[in-house]
Amino acid sequence: MSHLKAPRHTPGALRKAFLAMSGDPRNFPGASGSHTCFQDAVRTLNTLQTNANYLEMVKRKRGDPQTQLEAMKLYLVRSGLQVEDLDQLNIIHITGTKGKGSTCAFTERILRSYGLKTGFFSSPHLVQVRERIRINGQPISSELFTKHFWRLYHRLEETKDDSSCVSMPGYFRFLTLMAFHVFLQEKVDLAVLEVGIGGAYDCTNIIRKPVVCGITSLGIDHTGLLGDTMEKIAWQKGGIFKSGVPAFTVLQPDEPLAVLRDRAQQISCPLYLCPPLQALEEGGPPLTLGLEGEHQRSNAALALQVARCWLQQKGYQDAGELKASRPSLPGQLPLAPVFQPTPRMQQGLRHTEWPGRTQLLRRGPLTWYLDGAHTTSSMQACVRWFRQALHRCERPDSGSEVRVLLFNSTGDRDSAALLKLLQPCQFDYAIFCPNLAEMASTDNADQQNFTVTLDQVLLRCLAHQQHWSRLHEEQVSPDPWSTPGQEQDGPASLLLAPHPPHTHSASSLVFSCISHALQWITQGRDPLFQPPSPPRGLLAHPVADSGAMVLQEAAAIHVLVTGSLHLVGGVLKLLEPSLSQ
Repeated sequence: MSHLKAPRHTPGALRKAFLAMSGDPRNFPGASGSHTCFQDAVRTLNTLQTNANYLEMVKRKRGDPQTQLEAMKLYLVRSGLQVEDLDQLNIIHITGTKGKGSTCAFTERILRSYGLKTGFFSSPHLVQVRERIRINGQPISSELFTKHFWRLYHRLEETKDDSSCVSMPGYFRFLTLMAFHVFLQEKVDLAVLEVGIGGAYDCTNIIRKPVVCGITSLGIDHTGLLGDTMEKIAWQKGGIFKSGVPAFTVLQPDEPLAVLRDRAQQISCPLYLCPPLQALEEGGPPLTLGLEGEHQRSNAALALQVARCWLQQKGYQDAGELKASRPSLPGQLPLAPVFQPTPRMQQGLRHTEWPGRTQLLRRGPLTWYLDGAHTTSSMQACVRWFRQALHRCERPDSGSEVRVLLFNSTGDRDSAALLKLLQPCQFDYAIFCPNLAEMASTDNADQQNFTVTLDQVLLRCLAHQQHWSRLHEEQVSPDPWSTPGQEQDGPASLLLAPHPPHTHSASSLVFSCISHALQWITQGRDPLFQPPSPPRGLLAHPVADSGAMVLQEAAAIHVLVTGSLHLVGGVLKLLEPSLSQ
């Protein structure tokens, strides 16, 4: 993941207006700083990002995706590896629309509990790019990143063909190549690979023989690349299947599940449907998950099957005792085995960490709810988690509670649909800002993104604010989260904790960067987020001024940060400074 860096000279009155409102960026801490070798490596890596104008041209004139995959194989050869070398990594390959990162995290942690040395490649990153390449659950060190980056970069420079117009792979391809080299040199016992986008033509799919594959819940996302129906997206995701390599998936709608089944049959890939986690808990204690949210149970069920299959394929005996099997129905996928998770599997699930996904931070009167949901299905899961967490939290003895939404959405995603799902949460304030940590981020190359311009992202934030205002005016009466016929205190109830009726309309504000948004939300009350002073003009707005008084006096402030993992990463960078070290 990379954040936006404000270009020094962006035309248009829009940017000038925001800078005037938010203060001079030169006054911000971090506008200058020392340039380490690691930061130099990341800056060079960032030159492999595609600029905004060229990216638009490529979208309009997209070439044969199979050719792009063949090009990745050529880059691998130029880097000094053959595709066959990747077989040594004992790869677990995971794709899906939602939950693939969490499933990878569960899987990696389970297998690490068996004493195995693990590699884990994921995307995007939240704060530092080295998070994408992990050894034993930890991001590789700055020194190791720097060493492998320059080694690979120089190797590709030395082997470039003068007749080729492109000597270097793009940003994500480069990091994928680098992960392969790191994992091989570090001699990991296994590598968990999270697909970037899709599956069939993703650059991770140059691997020819993973040990096992997994597909998480499917939904609509990246329609410009993958197609605009669940069936088209399922076809892309099923592209990671390999002949003779076991694959697992969770319950899907009938049509995409049929596509996955046909795709697997065509190449003789044994595909299994995971039983729900409840089936694995029967006769034993309930499983405790390190990640919050009901939707994580599906991810955990898939991770257990994938991890158990890997252990069996590699000859491990302690892989869980089989329970009574459940017969598959005719014409349906065979069910994966129902087994008793071993103590080491239980330990792995319990200790799994995956920042930015259903993450809570309690800081003084503020509670931060961080979830990078960015599709309609993942936003539904996010809202369920948020509302259930609110229902469980203790109410203050006196004083008011304030609910704040901090939101951004990027790419071709339907932000209006996402905001509509958030409407029933009864936010007092909705805040919109770009995925830009600070107006001046020259000291941190990890936060740079050249694929969009500042004008584009600010206009998008204003569009989000307009969507939100229209939704509030419409006052959508039926609550899509209420379940008819359920008692309010029933276990499945998603009703909010009592919230005093609003005496005013839900207010909204747009800020030019995440830091300015956090300064307004926290009002100096977060013990760890203490910027020197608010920028001039930050409160020069009636809503900002009156809202500041409300926030200063509130007994509890609940802040949901969602819509984009990049936004969540920028917030974490500012709230948890240790993540940048």
